[in-house]
Amino acid sequence: MHPFTKHFSDSVSAWGEEKLIAGIRRWLGTASPRSPFGIGDDCAVLPAARGRQLLTVDPVIYGRHFDDTVPPCAVGAKLLKRNLSDLAAMGGRPTAAVLALTLDARVSRQWLAEFYRGLAACARHYRVPIVGGDIAQADGVVAASLTLLGRPAGPRIVTRTGARPGDWIYVTGVLGGSRRSRHHYQFTPRLAEGAWLAGQRGVRAMMDVSDGLAKDLHSLTPRGAVTALDPAALPRRAGGTVAAALSDGEDYELVFTLAARTPRAEFERSWRRAFPRTRLTCIGRLVRPGDQPAGSLNLDDYRGYEHLR
Repeated sequence: MHPFTKHFSDSVSAWGEEKLIAGIRRWLGTASPRSPFGIGDDCAVLPAARGRQLLTVDPVIYGRHFDDTVPPCAVGAKLLKRNLSDLAAMGGRPTAAVLALTLDARVSRQWLAEFYRGLAACARHYRVPIVGGDIAQADGVVAASLTLLGRPAGPRIVTRTGARPGDWIYVTGVLGGSRRSRHHYQFTPRLAEGAWLAGQRGVRAMMDVSDGLAKDLHSLTPRGAVTALDPAALPRRAGGTVAAALSDGEDYELVFTLAARTPRAEFERSWRRAFPRTRLTCIGRLVRPGDQPAGSLNLDDYRGYEHLR
């Protein structure tokens, strides 16, 4: 569905900001609590939190993260799920979200209503209250940026640092072809899996795969180590190539390293008991430079998505 309308009476500008905010309240429904814990004040008021908090932000932009082939309700859900995937990568769970909207005056109210209803349904499913936001006008733009707050699901937060030479490299799900398969907006964020992994002592570093495995793995690789990936082990989407699995991006799976001393068979059995429907694959290992086995992939030959390049 195209977000712009040719008819002024159907556009957001026909309503103006105040009526639009009232409409957003209706569209969000129970996904947004009443003021002062939701929309209506200069700031949202959140209950006091004990311990560490997590904070992430991600946008969806028309022409970049979605186009006319993506239903507006799926765009709203994707916005929240992109942020939930970041939270999953650190073993967190969500607590609240705020949304900044940037719109052309010609945006269709029907498109926006479906966007918010999709966001609200996703927020209710994951129990994320939408507690506030902002609206701004910009010509030719349809963009939304969501800031998500969370907290650790357990006593431990897993970061991208901590991996060591000898660690095994694992990835959840399958990779590549996210646009062609519509996975880029139909994915399920790995919140439960991330929380479980954060509770495993052998898991040393973790992140979500959003810009392509070849690019994202660089963030997990410590100094003095290189990746040794087995191309045959890469879990590829049907019809996908090795290059697609490494470079396409928007997979929203988890990649993590497992300490070499961890009993892998026992670890994998525990995973299958906990997540029988989520595929887990060991795709290689971190090794010292020069120790790559013959046939290992050279990630320098592949490139993921890099902003502003």
